[in-house]
Amino acid sequence: MKIVLSSLFVSLIFVTSGAQAEVVRTERNMSLELANQIAAVGVAACQEKGYAVAVTVVDRDGSVRAVQRADNAGPHTLDSSRAKAYTSASAKNSTLAMMEAAQKNPAAANLVYMPGFLLLGGGVPIKAGNEVIGAVGIGGAPGGHLDEQCALAALDKIKDALK
Repeated sequence: MKIVLSSLFVSLIFVTSGAQAEVVRTERNMSLELANQIAAVGVAACQEKGYAVAVTVVDRDGSVRAVQRADNAGPHTLDSSRAKAYTSASAKNSTLAMMEAAQKNPAAANLVYMPGFLLLGGGVPIKAGNEVIGAVGIGGAPGGHLDEQCALAALDKIKDALK
């Protein structure tokens, strides 16, 4: 009996020590410099097309890191860009894809009732490799699909910084 208890105790120690090694995680996140760069490039990408927008960049947890609002952008663009960025970071998906899924799938349609979520195009995850480190949200172009095009153009311009 002592041998059985001893071996169970030793096994428990190894299992516990293995679990403790996984308790501390390392996660990548973006710097303030990168967030500001993405916001500036996002505003510029939309301005090139004649759109006055607001751009919000959030980190992996959905916390705001940078915001820029173009001259003549409406005041509502701040809230929409933040909500799109938060939604995208939270779901690790583009808000346009989520909107389309919610329109086709009755179970996903309830996402519109999640506090802080905005299912309109313009929110795009920011990835370093395959890891989502945040999201960019753009609001103010005459359609969410156009906001998303600007967000994708902005991320394309800074893609080397995300390697």
